[in-house]
Amino acid sequence: MAGGQCGGPAAAGSGEIVQLNVGGTRFSTSRQTLMWIPDSFFSSLLSGRISTLRDETGAIFIDRDPAAFAPILNFLRTKELDLRGVSINVLRHEAEFYGITPLVRRLLLCEELERSACGSVLFHGYLPPPGIPSRKINNAARSSADSRNGLNSTEDEARANGTQPALSGTGEETVRLGFPVDPRKVLIVAGHHNWIVAAYAHFAVCYRIKESSGWQQVFTSPYLDWTIERVALNAKVVGGPHGDKDKMVAVASESSIILWSVQDGGSGSEIGVFSLGVPVDALFFIGNQLVATSHTGKVGVWNAVTQHWQVQDVVPITSYDTAGSFLLLGCNNGSIYYIDMQKFPLRMKDNDLLVTELYHDPSNDAITALSVYLTPKTSVSGNWIEIAYGTSSGAVRVIVQHPETVGSGPQLFQTFTVHRSPVTKIMLSEKHLVSVCADNNHVRTWTVTRFRGMISTQPGSTPLASFKILSLEETESHGSYSSGNDIGPFGERDDQQVFIQKVVPITNKLFVRLSSTGKR
Repeated sequence: MAGGQCGGPAAAGSGEIVQLNVGGTRFSTSRQTLMWIPDSFFSSLLSGRISTLRDETGAIFIDRDPAAFAPILNFLRTKELDLRGVSINVLRHEAEFYGITPLVRRLLLCEELERSACGSVLFHGYLPPPGIPSRKINNAARSSADSRNGLNSTEDEARANGTQPALSGTGEETVRLGFPVDPRKVLIVAGHHNWIVAAYAHFAVCYRIKESSGWQQVFTSPYLDWTIERVALNAKVVGGPHGDKDKMVAVASESSIILWSVQDGGSGSEIGVFSLGVPVDALFFIGNQLVATSHTGKVGVWNAVTQHWQVQDVVPITSYDTAGSFLLLGCNNGSIYYIDMQKFPLRMKDNDLLVTELYHDPSNDAITALSVYLTPKTSVSGNWIEIAYGTSSGAVRVIVQHPETVGSGPQLFQTFTVHRSPVTKIMLSEKHLVSVCADNNHVRTWTVTRFRGMISTQPGSTPLASFKILSLEETESHGSYSSGNDIGPFGERDDQQVFIQKVVPITNKLFVRLSSTGKR
């Protein structure tokens, strides 16, 4: 064929050579190779249905990626597919542009093999979305004071009638609904033993797993008028209001907390609605006690034995952790306080939670992160306790309570000054010490040396890794975003723990990273 006619649609003959310039890279092929798939980009191009643009040599110019075009041209030549060093996603996108239908089908099949409908993650069970409970009419006649006094006759009537307590009765405290949230979106998931609770915007659902029957939906809360921001679950209640078989689930929004008791059969009853007086930052159980804390310096406790809700004022709280029956509070004055929940019912007459100072930071810095590790040798009387904490200045300290020094409080064991921003998270476990600071979730980790289970200075803690768990927060974040998107670390303390990284707010990808090394 004459060179001047190259690529011309008028030229006859199926063996004609066609010169292509794809994104600046030259390709030579035959007309027959490009035309064997009907209704493709090339059949339209060479038949004149699409206008052609030519470069200075007369080759047909196509403004696409040349790297992705090479395997497509090979497929048109040989009907074989070589995926080495090629992104299936990019290749499929290009094949769709060129209208190469057989190739698109094969690439979709490759993608499906890689990504099944069940997901490639090893998981324990799939829980289909629950039905949204119908809204119930509030009993507006009740005053907000009644609804906050725990159990009373009105409460019992409300439960018998199936009505939901009014959370803004007198109009003095109106409940702010905040940023609207999709009611079908799971906001927070929490687990305890063989139960999990999934909190949606206006209701919570409890599931239980049994080896014989798998996951089952057990309890759905009534529809609440306010958006759930915190959730807590206790699947092992001992001596609760309705016997040992009950589970307890609590949700909080702003300063209001609602607590339900759930029987094994699935029927749930409301125990009460309580107020902390200030927005709830953390909600959790210690044994049978439901505990709510606020950074403003308030601790609220509901006791299962006495059925009494009590709020105590302490110094502004900047961190907390639990260990056995103890609640430890890190505060902005540099002190770590503890409350022993086991002694709690004995002190109810005094209306005092018995808040005791355990330790004071030598630099008077706010305690911004706290982690208590009970060694295997620790008995209930608490003879060996290790506490790691981080401060507002970026220091990380480890303090230890020895059996010999029980009378004199914990001793300072080690100090690390490696962070330059306030420490936001800390975790002391059997093998590692992991700390995170406010500089884009910068993580630093050390290996911990132990002798007979106890932390040891020989050869001491050695730096292990430094990495970042970067994530972009939602700009208009809702109240539960922080608790529903916590990075961790999660897992048992005697094993390798993991961070969960969600890089962008709306994504179908989560990265699970080893807390000790950052490895994905």
